[in-house]
Amino acid sequence: MKKSDFYFDLPPELIAQTPAQQRDHSRLLVIGRRSGALEHKHFFDIVDYLNPGDCLVLNNSRVLPARIYGIKKDTGAKVEFLLLNNLGGDVWECIAGPGKRAKEGTIFTFGDDVLTGTVLEVMQNGNRKVKFDYDGIFLEKLEAIGEMPLPHYITHRLEDKERYQTVYAKPNGSAAAPTAGLHYTPELLEKISAKGVKIAYITLHVGIGTFRPVKTENIEDHVMHYENYTVPQEAANLINETKRGGGRIICNGTTCCRTLESVADENGFVKACSDATNIFIYPGYRFKCIDALITNFHLPESTLIMLVSAFCGRENTLHAYRTAIENGYRFFSFGDACYISDSI
Repeated sequence: MKKSDFYFDLPPELIAQTPAQQRDHSRLLVIGRRSGALEHKHFFDIVDYLNPGDCLVLNNSRVLPARIYGIKKDTGAKVEFLLLNNLGGDVWECIAGPGKRAKEGTIFTFGDDVLTGTVLEVMQNGNRKVKFDYDGIFLEKLEAIGEMPLPHYITHRLEDKERYQTVYAKPNGSAAAPTAGLHYTPELLEKISAKGVKIAYITLHVGIGTFRPVKTENIEDHVMHYENYTVPQEAANLINETKRGGGRIICNGTTCCRTLESVADENGFVKACSDATNIFIYPGYRFKCIDALITNFHLPESTLIMLVSAFCGRENTLHAYRTAIENGYRFFSFGDACYISDSI
């Protein structure tokens, strides 16, 4: 298939620049996976589409405030660093820009000497290996001086960092939010649980590759980035119990989908494990584990809209997106959501 098969024209004013005033008051487009039928709802209505005995799977990864600004110690030149992966101890893989100012051996200070960073190596991919020195606890220092690594299409300043976190976020490690989870409130989760729906928490640390475009015209030639995940034993038990009991696995977000489809066997059962995945899901893929998908509206020609098209069908997906545009739905990270299942 061609990358251009997944193009749609999106008016720039529909790119959400700020979160919804109330998390669960964002809009929800309900899409029939087979029928292509559409219903216009709000996210708090999601509880009506979940059944007792179902299992809702959520990604509880927490976003690091991973964008920090360094001053070159010898010249005072400014460089932006984006922390990607902890390579062990206080050494991180980072994107630096402008990169020509971050040569091997260069020392930077951050936040009035809250942190000091030394570039140890310029990696093959152009990223930097940086060792940080500080007094105290690194994550506390990062919380104090770092900014949320918002996607390039969000140009407004985020006033409240917690609005780019899910209300159930726990382990630190993501370079971007699992945005399909931003719509939940504690009260909505309580309603879902009270209805008899199991809630399973897994972790996939979202990488910066989420924002990297598909550059190959034949999508089969695209290579996905690796992301680290953990499926705890408790979550595996809940998912497998649901499968055995005839309930549905409701996957919240493409990150949960990619994780479960990476670990599931041919019958859809999963095991507790920690690993990394670069699974690329596009039309033609046969889903093993998930029965329904909750997700936001994604970029044209992105791997995410290809995953949705694999689950819902390309024509159904593009028709739903055209309808969403006609009805003024908000797109991307802070935008509205879809619920895709066989229920309509």
